Amino acid sequence: MKKILRMTIIASLLAAACQPAQTESAPTIPPPTLPLRTIPSATTAPAATDFPTSTPIPLVPNFSHIVIIIFENKEFGTVIGNSDMAYFNLLANSYTLLTQHYATTHPSLPNYISLIGGDTFGIDDNCVDFDDCHIDSPSLPDMIEASGRTWKTYQDDMPEPCFEGETLRYVRKHNPFIFFDPIRLNRERCLRSIVPLTQMDADIAANDLPNFTFITPDICYSSHDCDLDLADGWLKEQMDKLYPALESTGEPYLIILTWDEGQGEHSCCGLPEKAGGRIATVFISPQVRENFQDATPYSHYSILKTISEAWGLPHLGRTADAETTLITSPWK
Repeated sequence: MKKILRMTIIASLLAAACQPAQTESAPTIPPPTLPLRTIPSATTAPAATDFPTSTPIPLVPNFSHIVIIIFENKEFGTVIGNSDMAYFNLLANSYTLLTQHYATTHPSLPNYISLIGGDTFGIDDNCVDFDDCHIDSPSLPDMIEASGRTWKTYQDDMPEPCFEGETLRYVRKHNPFIFFDPIRLNRERCLRSIVPLTQMDADIAANDLPNFTFITPDICYSSHDCDLDLADGWLKEQMDKLYPALESTGEPYLIILTWDEGQGEHSCCGLPEKAGGRIATVFISPQVRENFQDATPYSHYSILKTISEAWGLPHLGRTADAETTLITSPWK
């Protein structure tokens, strides 16, 4: 019995000797926490920020300065290719010529009115009786001022600012601004912005040309009463002043040369069947295509619509019509 017990104790000791020695257990180190990766399901649309964004190209450049110079009563074919208007044709060949631009109506005044008011307001003559043709409606200058921009019309041979009469060479029917009551009846505004052409020299010297400039030659230099070569020489004289002044700003600008009406009754673009004829219109700017002819049908309302689009202004009157085509082809 003692022998069996001793053998059992020996076996137990041998078994214990064969076990690995007990050591202090090492501390448990948790595995590193990895960021979770979210895998979008096939039905989950990517966030909008996952796509590159771009600024849409404007339909019309945002010009710092827009200038209109307007002549009188000549059809497209009378002007284009005519050696008496060599300088006008040089500009037409160098920049953008609108070959299908149509005046609103006949005679002069309602064409001028439509260019800044978007309508003729029922005027169908030259309003010899000035008191019968006052227009109590907004016009382009109202929109320009509301946008924080400035404007002036420089009227050749006008004797004094805000002049309501006529002289031998200055005629009221070629000055649409004086017919709008919100301008005419605001004396301070009228004196500031309806001025003789001689004021332009002072404004250029002071580097103070307005954002919108509307220039009307007198009854001779507009080609109304005198030959085309005199109108052409007058145009070059004005361009020799305007071009360096606008270029020196380093900002986008547009000069529009156009005519109030033609000699025919051609029409387009929602105008009456008999309208104001086809006229030659030239766009001059670093932003226009060179040596380009745009054959899109346009009217005077298209010019107003394009100015409004360039500056984000409301579309007045007929400029909102679908038939009034926005001018977009000339821009680079």
